[in-house]
Amino acid sequence: MKLSPLFIKKQEFEKSMRGYNVDEVQAFLDKISSEMEELINENEALQQEVAALNYKVEEFQKVEKDLQDTLIKTRETSAQALESAKKQSALIVKEAEIKANQIIQNAENIANEMRNAVIVLREEKDLIIARLKAIVSTQSNLLEGKVKDAGEEPKKPKVQDEPDRLDIDVDEIVDKLL
Repeated sequence: MKLSPLFIKKQEFEKSMRGYNVDEVQAFLDKISSEMEELINENEALQQEVAALNYKVEEFQKVEKDLQDTLIKTRETSAQALESAKKQSALIVKEAEIKANQIIQNAENIANEMRNAVIVLREEKDLIIARLKAIVSTQSNLLEGKVKDAGEEPKKPKVQDEPDRLDIDVDEIVDKLL
């Protein structure tokens, strides 16, 4: 049987001779009843506080679980973003390497074309110089022939051991033209 403050207050004892003083026993029971009532009230208040704190703990546990879930999702997302960034940077590097190789190849092709053009121009220059030398030589021979014919008398063939020669330097003329 549970003791309650009311039960303690109403408790009665049999009277006997030489027993305890009734007033003292009643005062003691009142005191115990009051203290028990205070303890019961305090216990109820503490139980309510415990219930409220348990509710808060449950709420905090829910928030903690949500935060953990969010943290896990954030980690996964950041890992995916990092992996994506790595793939994208590798792709950019690969594209840059391909473009660099294309630029180098184009530059090599242009350089080869320029070398070939220089070779062709040199060959054309040598051909032009050879033609100029031939033209100058031919003109020199014609000029020498006319000078020789101009110095002869008509109808008399003039016999000489060596024809008069003009001093014409073909190379000098070609150098001046260049």
